[in-house]
Amino acid sequence: MTSTYNDVRAAIEGRIATEMVKAPPYKVAYANMPFTPPAGTPWLSVEIQFGDNNYFTLQAPTTGTNRQSGVLVVNIFSDVGTGTGTAFTIAERVKDLFDRKTVSNVIFDAASGPTQTASGLSDSFFQLQVSVSFDAYLS
Repeated sequence: MTSTYNDVRAAIEGRIATEMVKAPPYKVAYANMPFTPPAGTPWLSVEIQFGDNNYFTLQAPTTGTNRQSGVLVVNIFSDVGTGTGTAFTIAERVKDLFDRKTVSNVIFDAASGPTQTASGLSDSFFQLQVSVSFDAYLS
């Protein structure tokens, strides 16, 4: 059982970090951390969005377990004019990390995407997005 939001975040970010240092490696931007996009190479950004929190077990008035839902959103950026192949390959790597998997007691559903998204950063990036909903059980 996972006990805090930070446990969920650490499990997700740790899994992505471990995968993205493997060949070929890619830089990853995490929420509220300094990051400069690398020039001429694809990179990723990770968002963890927590949603509904519901009773899972009922015990004494202030104890028990809650089911916390959420969505992992991974944006994959590559340079415009370089084709889509690398971005789709990275998206497949991300999907394989979480699609219908349990990671440190965080239970992931089937992945959605990759979906092409208009990059809000600049016209110099092509962007794909993969999202995966999850449930975690917090005490």
